[in-house]
Amino acid sequence: MKIIYKVLIIGFVLSVFTTQAQQDTHYSFYRYNMNLVNPAFAGINGETVFGINFRSQWSSIVGAPETQSAFFGTPVDDKVGLGLSVINDRTFIEQQTSVMVDFSYKLQLDDHNNLYFGIKAGTNSYSANTEGLQIFDPSADPSLTNLNGGFKLNVGLGALIKGKRYFIAVSAPKMLASARLEGNEGEIALNESRMHAYIAGGYDVRLSREVVFKPSVMLRHIKAAPLSVDLTGSVQFKDRVEFGISYRIDEGTGGMFIWKAADWMNLGYAYIAEFESAIGKNGRGSHEIFLNFSL
Repeated sequence: MKIIYKVLIIGFVLSVFTTQAQQDTHYSFYRYNMNLVNPAFAGINGETVFGINFRSQWSSIVGAPETQSAFFGTPVDDKVGLGLSVINDRTFIEQQTSVMVDFSYKLQLDDHNNLYFGIKAGTNSYSANTEGLQIFDPSADPSLTNLNGGFKLNVGLGALIKGKRYFIAVSAPKMLASARLEGNEGEIALNESRMHAYIAGGYDVRLSREVVFKPSVMLRHIKAAPLSVDLTGSVQFKDRVEFGISYRIDEGTGGMFIWKAADWMNLGYAYIAEFESAIGKNGRGSHEIFLNFSL
């Protein structure tokens, strides 16, 4: 009866989070949805996990970035894990969807430390509605008309070393380039997406029997772009509620809250206020909702 109850709740959540579609999103809850960017996390800790994440950036602006994602991970045996990650993005005129299958393999280093390797493989689709673009040249570029990249194969790699209280992870979730639009000083051109590389780490510091301090960091590198660094610090009370603050260097800051509604379900909300972006200052910040189910 319990499993039916869980399935009904998950089904209701899925019906609320209808699919829409941005491009390689920053996640405030990166520590809790690492499966999306690192396949080595599939099925770790011997747990079957299903997660959903919804992010709305510059929420008051029509057409601003929105991202909906879901992941699933389960252990096959003591060493092998399998998973699935789905990300739907929409940014103004662009839409992108990726569906990737994850495989992870564990090497036990000692009684408390494990090394995981992972691989992602799947498809990525991209399209852009260029009809709304303002064109000053009367002869429109045919490459920008009805842009639809179709489905293209992609692969990703990841590694994770994990102990009882810490983790360090590196990954490149989409290693193959695909077509997308890029803007430069008001001009739109068809270009290739750049590979994203991630480094993340976290440590749990037990302050008392009921309080745990959980600092973490996420670095994202994109060729020809500034390094993006997220710093997060949260405090967990009685393994039931968690409060935290986050700081994205030179970009924004905010807070988050996670509530363990049941032994098998976590719910979270995060808010980020941008620093410099003129759009961001008028967009009422970014909102993110996170749900995690242990099955």
